[in-house]
Amino acid sequence: MTRIAIAGGTGMLGRAVAAVLEEKGHSLVLLSRRSRIAPGYGQVVQWNPQAGPAPTEALSGVQAVINLAGEPVSGRWTSSKRDRIRASRVRGTANLVRGMLDARPGPQLLISASAIGYYGPRGDQVLNERASTGDSFLARVAREWEAAAEQFAAAGNRLVTMRLGIVLGRGGALKQLLPLARLGLGGPLGSGEQWWSWIHIADVCRFVVRAIEDLECLGTYNLTAPEPVRQSEFAQALGSVLGRPAALPAPAFGLRLLLGGFSAELLDSKRVIPERLQNEGWRFAYPDLDSALRSLTQRGRTDGPPAGD
Repeated sequence: MTRIAIAGGTGMLGRAVAAVLEEKGHSLVLLSRRSRIAPGYGQVVQWNPQAGPAPTEALSGVQAVINLAGEPVSGRWTSSKRDRIRASRVRGTANLVRGMLDARPGPQLLISASAIGYYGPRGDQVLNERASTGDSFLARVAREWEAAAEQFAAAGNRLVTMRLGIVLGRGGALKQLLPLARLGLGGPLGSGEQWWSWIHIADVCRFVVRAIEDLECLGTYNLTAPEPVRQSEFAQALGSVLGRPAALPAPAFGLRLLLGGFSAELLDSKRVIPERLQNEGWRFAYPDLDSALRSLTQRGRTDGPPAGD
């Protein structure tokens, strides 16, 4: 049994990861602003990531830490919202790493989230893990976010960085898209020609398990399914599994007016492939969009198979 700490463990992805790890018999510690016990966690330790280093007493004896914390990027990007997005990731990760490095005995593994926003908008260009970073707001945030986590690797420890695509689960982006799609209003966003790189939440959980168990797993991975799709294809696929039309487009100018800076994340194109996972022979539980959407929208279905190959 491994003792594992999770920061950001009460969001959609954190809850799914915790459930899989608990099922596999791991002992879980939640680092949270709140002291309330959450399902799946044997211990909850209060910690404000903005205030200072993670408490060493909570991390002593922990073998691995999973960092999923961060202000949601959805919503209008006011100046204060941008500050929270950046600080929660960059300062929060730096403070987490400081606590990990000060703990005795300290964790040997950090699995840290990042995002494919690292690459910025790139049109039809196919992007693997070696692709250069972009210069958009989220690209700059992701670059600093990853640099903060790299301090753990610089001290001689194992770091796994997950550049996450659009994570499809029963919350998050899909939860926001479903109401309109069920009304037949889930048509293309803008031109619909932009690439969306997505991944089923079950495959993220499976990768986390692999990163914990496989000591050879280290460095940066694109966590996206092998088949990115144009946004219009995504809209059509979602309409198809729901049995609803998906023809009514949402004009780009309306999205920009309604959502401000966040609209760029819906309208920009990032065609990202999981080259490292493919080269290592990784088999996705949900490699295609149709099976992923059906697993998440049909009643009685779960988010996916248990972790592991």
